[in-house]
Amino acid sequence: MDLNKIFKSALSYSEYREQVDNLVAGGKTTGNNQSEKLLEFTKLNIQRMNRIDKTTQLSSELAEKLNRSSQSFNWLLIGDAWCGDCAQVIPVINKVAEAMNGKTVLRIISRDTYPQLIDEYHSNGAKAIPKLLILCNETGELLCTWGPRPQPAQEIMLNWKNNKDKISWEDFEKELHLWYARDRGQTIIQEFIDLMEVCEKKTILQH
Repeated sequence: MDLNKIFKSALSYSEYREQVDNLVAGGKTTGNNQSEKLLEFTKLNIQRMNRIDKTTQLSSELAEKLNRSSQSFNWLLIGDAWCGDCAQVIPVINKVAEAMNGKTVLRIISRDTYPQLIDEYHSNGAKAIPKLLILCNETGELLCTWGPRPQPAQEIMLNWKNNKDKISWEDFEKELHLWYARDRGQTIIQEFIDLMEVCEKKTILQH
């Protein structure tokens, strides 16, 4: 599977946002499943993304940490507009990419566009999204992956899976998105600072 070819065919964040808006205007969402339920999720997620675009900020200190990297990277993100985690995560990842001053290019692709991609780069057997593949800009080699959500959010998900008899889907959703709202993307930003240090080291070792 040619990750670089897939990367080049994927959308920038602004193109992705424009695509989602156009699809919703036509009564559709991304991916193959065009159910009314997923369309309603997508409409809600547009509101979430709009809010996060406006409110997520990186301090100068965090931006400086991200820019310590001497390497350049391509970020291929598998995500869809109907996914609540994608709505909470993708705008923050875009902010992180922008803070890296040209050292990172972010591209987004629907899970259904290349099904074999999520089949190979799944999360513990689940085709959960968002899923980010970090490629070396120079060699095209896969360095690191991230996803589908920051660790505290993942713990909320696992707690619900282990206690479905006690926690309803509605209560799980409420707890998850309340956590995202309170965190304001800061955990994701910190996770990416740590992740980029790992990717930097792997790039150096490749050379």
